[in-house]
Amino acid sequence: MIKAIIFDLDGVIVDTAHYHYIAWKRLAQELGIDLTLADNEKLKGVSRVRSMEIILALGGVTLGAEERDRLADKKNTWFVDHLERMAPEEIFPGVRELIRKLKDRGIRIALASSSKNAKMVIQLLHIETEFDVVVDGTMITHSKPDPEIFLLAASKLGLAPGECLVFEDAEAGVEAAIAAGMKCVGIGSKDSLGKADLVLQTTGAFDPDTLTQF
Repeated sequence: MIKAIIFDLDGVIVDTAHYHYIAWKRLAQELGIDLTLADNEKLKGVSRVRSMEIILALGGVTLGAEERDRLADKKNTWFVDHLERMAPEEIFPGVRELIRKLKDRGIRIALASSSKNAKMVIQLLHIETEFDVVVDGTMITHSKPDPEIFLLAASKLGLAPGECLVFEDAEAGVEAAIAAGMKCVGIGSKDSLGKADLVLQTTGAFDPDTLTQF
């Protein structure tokens, strides 16, 4: 029986992907690398450091760890500059209503995002009080597809993995949920999220009445 929903943030609750893309593309251009939207798909759901490594590999560029970290932090500064202009209206349609319906059923709500800026984002969206548990990139060692983030969320909820249902928009996130022993709702395309138990175009399209099917 599902007792908690664990939401990813980007692409599930709000779209910060375009902010990430703008910042990563700007950094890539400084390195002489052309980062396309298709390339950007590879960055979804992975850590900042891993994203940096992927971009460098795309351009055949080799840098030391210290320089990689410096550039990743530089990108994050640009990203945060964009985030600070985010408004509550940017939350995806139907998400607030879905969370309310789930809470009315006694379902607990958690956030599990690899982003180190997750807490700032939910504050800007005015939804920070909706979550019983928040796990972000500052609290984990391994990024998705490692299941660490979801297992930590379940632990903080005091629930078994099998009692949690994950909402994810990235292939790495779906794989992490499966590795954690959790059911998963994929948000996006069946082509990339086919391993999920259910795939929907939008988070708001989820029907709480279907919880008994998981």
